[in-house]
Amino acid sequence: MKKMLLVFLLLLIGCGSERVKPIVDATLKIEELPAQESWKSKILFTDSGKTKAILWSGHIRVYTTSMETLLDDSVKVDFYNPFQIKTTTMTSMRGRIDDKTKNLYAIENVIAVNDSGVTLTSEELMWRNSDQKIVTDKFVTIITPTENIQGYGLESDQQLKNYTIYKPVYVTNPDTLR
Repeated sequence: MKKMLLVFLLLLIGCGSERVKPIVDATLKIEELPAQESWKSKILFTDSGKTKAILWSGHIRVYTTSMETLLDDSVKVDFYNPFQIKTTTMTSMRGRIDDKTKNLYAIENVIAVNDSGVTLTSEELMWRNSDQKIVTDKFVTIITPTENIQGYGLESDQQLKNYTIYKPVYVTNPDTLR
């Protein structure tokens, strides 16, 4: 009986109090909010049923108005050859996908490593979807078992097998350093 009286009193007190109105931020524009948002996600890029790439990101935000997807909280992309064998892994702190072209921009501390041990580093790279090339006009470093190259501007296949650095500033052979 005491419990019922206590519950009744709590309900009576709760019903008698003034209602609280939520604070609404009038400066917030709905078009600036993401249409979709996800955490710890995995996205498969396929063509005719074949895996071309797999992307992981800690946080993904999709914006339909600007037609872009923003990637945060570490980004990882595995690229696959036509036989669906993983050939290259690229990581970065954040990234962006242009939803019109499906081009992927890797931004901040970008590292790409292929299955032969070739390592490419830069602050920004773009994977161009139309021809599946990795390009940048930023400073890059490529380290292979036989050479170390640094320069500005790069175009490479996504396997990092055939690449061109447009303005090299440093080239060395590790054997000459011994």
